[in-house]
Amino acid sequence: MEIYAENKRASFDYEILQKYEAGIVLTGQEVKSIRSGRMGLFGSFVVFKKEEPYLIGANVPAYQPNNLFSEYDPQRSRKLLLTAPEIKELVGKSHQKSLTMVPLRVYNHNHKIKVQFAVVRGKRKSDKREAIKRREAEREIAKALKS
Repeated sequence: MEIYAENKRASFDYEILQKYEAGIVLTGQEVKSIRSGRMGLFGSFVVFKKEEPYLIGANVPAYQPNNLFSEYDPQRSRKLLLTAPEIKELVGKSHQKSLTMVPLRVYNHNHKIKVQFAVVRGKRKSDKREAIKRREAEREIAKALKS
């Protein structure tokens, strides 16, 4: 499994409740661009339009900027492919207060590009500070054990 893009900030900003895997509808040029590692997930999220999930805000730059059709939008919304029971479950969760869906990573699974996203709840500022303190303490302990 090769990881093409990862949203490392998501685990810091959000409390991850449940993870899902979905296929993604792409053009050929976007597939080539993603496989070359040129995709950004920062600031992207998953929404439902007419009971269909879409990835909004993911940046996929052009594979060959000189050989590009004029209407290409690197930030266009891309449809996600899920099963009907998963869609029903996620529609219910998307209507709950303070829950959102954020992509965590884009990777290769059996020669297909998949998106792993999660239902998340935003962390408070105090929770983020605790995570930073815990990380620094673990770093100091590892440094002390090393020397």
